[in-house]
Amino acid sequence: MKQFFSLFILVLFVGAKFGFSQAPAAHIAFETLEYDYGTFNEEKGIQSYDFKFKNTGGSPLILNSVVASCGCTTPDWTRKPVAPGESGTIKVSYDPKNRPGAFNKTIRVSSNADNAEVTLRISGKVEPRQKTIAEEYPREIGPLRARSNQISFVKILQTEVLKDSIEVINDSAAPVQLSFKTPPAHIQAKFVPSKLEPKQKGYLVVTYDASKLNTFGFVMHRLYLNIDGQSDYKNSVGVSATIEEDFSKLSPEELKNAPVAQFSEMTFDFGDIKQGDKVEHTFTLKNTGKRDLIIRNVKTSCGCTAVSPEKNIVPAGDSVPLKVEFNSAGKLGRQNKTITVITNDPKNPTTILRIASNILGEG
Repeated sequence: MKQFFSLFILVLFVGAKFGFSQAPAAHIAFETLEYDYGTFNEEKGIQSYDFKFKNTGGSPLILNSVVASCGCTTPDWTRKPVAPGESGTIKVSYDPKNRPGAFNKTIRVSSNADNAEVTLRISGKVEPRQKTIAEEYPREIGPLRARSNQISFVKILQTEVLKDSIEVINDSAAPVQLSFKTPPAHIQAKFVPSKLEPKQKGYLVVTYDASKLNTFGFVMHRLYLNIDGQSDYKNSVGVSATIEEDFSKLSPEELKNAPVAQFSEMTFDFGDIKQGDKVEHTFTLKNTGKRDLIIRNVKTSCGCTAVSPEKNIVPAGDSVPLKVEFNSAGKLGRQNKTITVITNDPKNPTTILRIASNILGEG
């Protein structure tokens, strides 16, 4: 009898333990997994939607994390445990500011439920708001605004004449008469129209004649505006160009016998130097072609670097040293500078040499 009672107690204990381990888990059930905000205007601001869910399981439901696929979507959710049969919400907000167009974002929900990972999805389309004049034309040029205050002729042959323009708008409350103060001889600049009423748009038109410049490589100029007959050096537009020699008319025979620029090396590292030191290195340029090599131009990336070729015409088979002097005054740490050498080598007219150094401070 005693043995039977002990066996009965053991069976009850095992049964209770087994029954506890098999208790139903939590289960998260959403009313919907997707929501479409439709089309709305950007100026309406943040849009929100509550994803409602219910714990249809047998244990308390705990949301461990709710993570959106981008920072433009901000979720907020029920933090306390949700008892079986109870409900909760996950509030999802989308910020449309500066995000026009269609969107499709996901929110990953992690919990202790038997369906531990659930993905929610929001979508919609943002109609862009009307931008202000300052936003659409961010550059100020006196009373004018423009998207850019720079006209760049990325590549122009020495024989070419090219034209480009930028749109401007009169952002003042009064009409303005526009012209330019003595542009360079190779640049023609005008406003079309020359008089702009308040909030009226127009164009600044620049014609660039590279044949009037006896130079090659990168060239930068500034055009200074006259506004109602008055000039102010604060009101200007930059005009840049990279001028290249025109080799298009060379015959096959001329190309075959053309000069060839060959450098002894393309880079040099001075290593560690003290601040204020002046250091030198000499690159060698050799003409391995059959006709005279002409050094058209030598430009450095900063005034701290100077280059002095001994001569600008290098006969076939001859060489010329290019002595580079670097002044480390006022500089500290790793420095990288360039020297651009432009020649009449039709296959390689522009060569960039590089120098480097590590400038040590005092002590």
